[in-house]
Amino acid sequence: MKILITGSNGLIGSEAVRFFCDQGHYVYGIDNNMRAVFFGPEGDTQWCRTSLSENYNNYTHLDLDIRDREAILVLFGKHSFDAIIHCAAQPSHDKARDIPFLDFEVNALGTLNLLEATRNNCKDSPFIFMSTNKVYGDKPNTLNLTEKATRWDYADNQFKDGIPENFDVDQSKHSLFGASKLAADIMVQEYGRYFGMKTCCLRGGCLTGPAHSGVELHGFLSYLVKCNLEEREYTVFGYKGKQVRDNIHAVDVISFMQSFINKPTSASVYNLGGGLDNSISIIEAFEKVSSLTGKTMKWSYCDTPRIGDHICYYSDLKKIKKDYPEWSISMDLNTTILQIIEAWQSRLTNPS
Repeated sequence: MKILITGSNGLIGSEAVRFFCDQGHYVYGIDNNMRAVFFGPEGDTQWCRTSLSENYNNYTHLDLDIRDREAILVLFGKHSFDAIIHCAAQPSHDKARDIPFLDFEVNALGTLNLLEATRNNCKDSPFIFMSTNKVYGDKPNTLNLTEKATRWDYADNQFKDGIPENFDVDQSKHSLFGASKLAADIMVQEYGRYFGMKTCCLRGGCLTGPAHSGVELHGFLSYLVKCNLEEREYTVFGYKGKQVRDNIHAVDVISFMQSFINKPTSASVYNLGGGLDNSISIIEAFEKVSSLTGKTMKWSYCDTPRIGDHICYYSDLKKIKKDYPEWSISMDLNTTILQIIEAWQSRLTNPS
């Protein structure tokens, strides 16, 4: 197979490159290191690009911008891709307010460019879009919550397994990032329904793993580990540090992508996170990481929460497990955190 992966130097993109290259497929990766533009030197992913290019002869890197419609159309005209995995994005809901045009152009317009190129050149190829749980806006915050010693949780038994795919995306505050990703999410669904293309939106929770270049504005668990190892102060924004996220390792995200490529459908939507079992609050993460590194967590508290931030969010995985029973979460939270610690220790010791 010939597979195109956008955002190929990012967390999910790079994991996808490794996975499909290891299977012997020919992989083309689009990444122009926009993460460094969004987040500065700490967001730079050049190290990952170098690693992939050096380790895989069946990987071709393309320094393209998905906003460049003509370049995307030319690329698709040269190659008939058997699958498209779209991971490129401006990923921070905080950063989006400072760069609204750039955020929308990357997240929404870039996605449209790829969809149209796919429709015109390889219409029957599966198109997988990494969406986000921010498409639900802050609507989850309107649910009845119960405050426990170290976390918030859902009080309503209806949500005991988490947020389902039919949860309302309307009449809520999304952040500009959430709005641009929702625009792309709906467009991906529409190309599936209107044109009969095999499209899938994966509404991710906290996607994580050892390849994550976590920064304060994006990459909660990776950034928290980095702060701990560098003995840097971590700032908690609101909700007493009891806000909850479900974390899913990148390898489990890619495992589902393979399942979808093997059995694609049209206009599919799935909430893809770690679920309740892999959920953790910030203060629970402080304790967990400190117990594994032996370093005390330094942190401060800001009473003002981030705009549109979820108080409690974890994914209901019943639909995805029903449609793809061969798929399951393979990486528990403890293993995931250990891998992130080891990766940061290596990168901080050998920054080149």
